[in-house]
Order: sequence, then C-alpha cells, then structure tokens
Amino acid sequence: MLSSIMSMGLAGIQGYPVTVEAYNADGMPMFEIVGLPDAAVKESRERVRAAMAACGLSFPVARLTLNLAPADVRKEGPSYDLPIALAILASMGVLDRRMLKGLAAVGELSLSGRVLPVRGALSMAMAAKAAGMQTMMLPAENAEEAACVEGLNVLPVSGLTDAIEHLRAIREIEPVKSRPYSELLKDRKPAVDFSDVRGQRSAKRALEIAAAGGHNVLMIGPPGSGKTMMARCLPGILPDMTLEESLEVTRIHSAAGTLKSPGLMTERPFRSPHHTVSAVALVGGGTKARPGEISLAHDGVLFLDELPEYNRDALEALRQPLEDGFVSVVRISAQAKYPARAMLVAAMNPCPCGNYGNPLVPCRCSPKEIARYLSRISGPLLDRIDIQLEVTALAVKEITETPREESSEAIRERVQAARRRQQERFAGEGISCNAELTARQVEEACRPDDAGREVLERACERYHLSMRAVSRVLKVSRTIADLAGDDKIGRAHILEAVRYRNLEGGYWK
Repeated sequence: MLSSIMSMGLAGIQGYPVTVEAYNADGMPMFEIVGLPDAAVKESRERVRAAMAACGLSFPVARLTLNLAPADVRKEGPSYDLPIALAILASMGVLDRRMLKGLAAVGELSLSGRVLPVRGALSMAMAAKAAGMQTMMLPAENAEEAACVEGLNVLPVSGLTDAIEHLRAIREIEPVKSRPYSELLKDRKPAVDFSDVRGQRSAKRALEIAAAGGHNVLMIGPPGSGKTMMARCLPGILPDMTLEESLEVTRIHSAAGTLKSPGLMTERPFRSPHHTVSAVALVGGGTKARPGEISLAHDGVLFLDELPEYNRDALEALRQPLEDGFVSVVRISAQAKYPARAMLVAAMNPCPCGNYGNPLVPCRCSPKEIARYLSRISGPLLDRIDIQLEVTALAVKEITETPREESSEAIRERVQAARRRQQERFAGEGISCNAELTARQVEEACRPDDAGREVLERACERYHLSMRAVSRVLKVSRTIADLAGDDKIGRAHILEAVRYRNLEGGYWK
C-alpha cells in the first residue's frame, strides 16, 4: 500500500516542502530510503524501528521503500523521523491515509518514542503555510516558535504515541496559540544599563548616535576605560525590533541551533566572538554553508574586542557584508544567502601595552611597535566604520564619586524617536536607518546647508577624506539632525560628524 505525508526541509534559513512516500509491498523484508538522504536520514531506519517498538507497534515484515521527493535535492538532518514513521503506519493501515492530507510533520524520534526538537522550525512552518498546509505537527519544544505563523494550526507532540492517538481521533491535540508580539516586547530587559557607566559622556553620546542611525563604531582607548562595558550596553538602547525583524532574526538563530527562548526573539542579538575566530566562522561557510557570526548578529550588534588581535583575513572578509548587508556562501555541497545587516562595534587599545596617549600611565612601546600594531587594521576596513571614537581613561575619583547617570531606557526613547523620523522619511524604500542609505538617497536626504557644506569641504581638504568617508559623514550628520529633531543638516551637525572621523588622521598617519 502507498501512503504519503508532507514534511519540510531546510536549506540555509529557507524551508522547502518534502513529500515523504512509503510503499509497503509483499516480498523479502527490507527497508530502503531513497531521495538523496544523508547519513542522518539513513539512520532514521533504526530510530523509527525502535520508536515504534517502544509504542507497542510492530514494524512491517515486508518490502518497504521510502522516497523523499524531490529526489534531486539532498535531504539532511533527523527532522524526517516523525513523518517517516507516520507514512509507514499509514502504509500498514494503522492510520487512515486521509488524515495525513493537509498535514505537515517534522521531528526527530528517540529510541523511546519521544519527539525531539529540530532546527529551523519557524522557517519550516513558513514554508508549510506557503505550500498550502493547514496543519503542522512538530515537537512541543518548537511549537511556540512555529505558532507565530498566522493561518497555520500548530500541533505540539511530545511522543510518537501523541501523534498516533491524535490521528486516530483517540485524544485530540489542541493547537498552540501564540502570544501577541506586543506582549512579548514587555519582557525585554537590558542586561547592562548605561546608568552603571560612570563618566564617558562623549562616548555615550557617540554610541547614542550610532544606535539612532545603525552606524558602525570603533572605540580606541587604554584598558579599563569602559569600552567593553559600553558596547554591552548598546543593545539596551537600540529600538524595539519590529515583528518582521523578529521573525527574520529568529529564523537565523533557529536554523543555526542557537535559539535560547522557545518563541520569537525580542532582544536584538549581541555577538562577541573571540579574536581567534576564523574567517569562515565570522562570515559563514563550512561544508554545509552555515551562518557566521555576522549573520547571527543580524539586526543587532557584532562586537569585536581587541580588534588588532583578529586574523587579518577574517577582518577583511567583513568588508563586503558590511557594505552589502548580506553574505552569499557557495560550497560544492550547499549554497545559501544569509542576511548580515549588523552594527559592527569594535574596541582596541592604541598600542600593544595599551597606554599610548594615556595621561595616567606611561606607554612602554616604541614608535615602530605602535605603528606595526595599528597597521593590522586596514584602511578600507576603517573607511567602513562611520564613527571612530577615542575613549580616555578615568581617574579613580571620577569613577567613585560620579553619581548614577542617565538610564538606557531614557536614551532609548530618544533613539526610537530618531528612528521613527527615518522610517517616515524613507517609507516604502526598504530603509530602516540612515546607515543603510544608498548613494542616491544620501544625495537627496543628506544635503547640508551652505555653512555645513563649507565645513565639510574644509574637512575633506584637511583629513583627505575619501568619497566613502564623505558619504558616511553625511549619514552620521543626518542622524545627529534626526536626534535633534531638525529637518535640515546644519554646521553643528557636520562639525560633530567630522569629529568622529579624525581618529584615522591622529593614529594611522
């Protein structure tokens, strides 16, 4: 007897439909899986056999053939265990084949019959809805994540027995109802608050501008000046993610297996890879084209501490994703395109000992050592960093006697107001912040007045700014004007934006 059930595969972060067909015929007992299965799919034969035995069901003594269609696409992972078991049971007559119509199923089976969670449940649920499925059966741990897809009934199952009893109308499973996204946002709490950072008002101002416009930041200063702590405060002042952003970020982390909460992500991601990270781990790749750190930081913050200690090849690999906002990974066995629109926040010491320019502690490095250390950061990479910020060391008295300052919540209100101005200005153009402006949009939206243009021309002559640097100065000045509530970019806005570009002239020349 022939039976079939719909399942879902995962390619990158995209789900796609897979039809699981089971053909049960008389003949020499055998169990064959065709349709380009990988090792994990082939091993499902033993998992399914043991799970059915644990549920008190006998495995068919017959010639059993499983086909995973389309047959020319490689199938990976253990998520096909549950649909394979259900298709076999339908081919045996244990389940009514009509109950499998309009149903998609994914899930890994343990030998005891438990249904274990899988990666990429949200992407699979979206693909199931797009394929016309009305119902999706999947592990209980993935149910809240998949329930965010409107118009799809999500049935959580903890074991193979639950699925069988539901399909035989013995015990019905209630579909999961998702919480409204507005309620999920209320649970958001920043891990580190800016009120805990003493002093450093100019640095806080620069980070507020960066958050308001989505700009890349480089902080350079001696050890212990607060660079890392301020970077960790940054997600707390970023605006709330929209539902669309949350869905995209959740899809990436679900596909990568790094999803911490059972439902949608409401906190913007903060990724801080160690400086020994490889170029493949940073931008994505490997034999299965997995997402890298910059994609896991999509719509959030990618923090690179001790920037010169990173491998030069890894840093240079960031240049294209920072410019384009996505990563295309092509391998022999797989290819994928991952979003990579993240804020790059980098921190570094000014020299190997860390005290070059520190008024409190003398520097022990020679000029050659300092030059060699700074030369690890290439000019093209610096050119892609909008805000370059010097963080000075604080005296003990400033740290201990300075009262608690403005909270992240207060700063975030100003940042959200500036972002709303940007979204209204670029409505319908696919732009969420000033950092994403194209050359044409910069020309239209970032025109300074006459006094501002004069300041910009003098800055170009003095600092020898490239065309890319000029464009980034204009973007930052547009953000400064948005924070101030000004429609026009004036002299003061240009002056402050240029001030965040003079580190390159002070340290690297």
